[in-house]
Amino acid sequence: MSSNNSTLNFEVAQSKKQPPPQGQWSTGLLDCLEDRSNCLFTCFCPCITFGQIAEIVDRGTTSCVVAGMIYHVLGSVFCGWRYAGSYRTKLRGLFSLPQEPCHDFLVHSFCCVCSICQEYRELKNQGIDPSIGAINTMNYLSMIMSNGLPFDADKLVLGGKRTLRSGTGKGVVPPIIKPGMAR
Repeated sequence: MSSNNSTLNFEVAQSKKQPPPQGQWSTGLLDCLEDRSNCLFTCFCPCITFGQIAEIVDRGTTSCVVAGMIYHVLGSVFCGWRYAGSYRTKLRGLFSLPQEPCHDFLVHSFCCVCSICQEYRELKNQGIDPSIGAINTMNYLSMIMSNGLPFDADKLVLGGKRTLRSGTGKGVVPPIIKPGMAR
């Protein structure tokens, strides 16, 4: 019983975490061990982590599978850094991040695993979970808005159409699961 309470307290503490300052990376390029599970996963399966990032950055127009396969094919002929570097540039544009420590393509060519991990952490620290995909992220953000929490949904576009606040989509809200419930 106490482990459930400590888990719940940890989740509440995580949800109250302040968003990173505007215009700055929330973590450094070499801070891979801040999220050890993602770092280890990315070391062995960078295509999957990259695909998750690309799906979010492209707002669902490119699927995780397609982006991951393109990255894998280009990586097998030593050109994956060019593809991944272009997504780093898109991610920086979304959050107005500086080009640090050097050009995006150079970061991916010399530190590909570290850069993918940093981009994944940045999305998570911005309140977006790449592991659940673009559509589930939009559903989650819809739920946040319906509970009155602050979020600027006008910045997010999914598949070329606004899905929140514009009336062009409904945004399905997932059920709220009470603590202690199990599958």
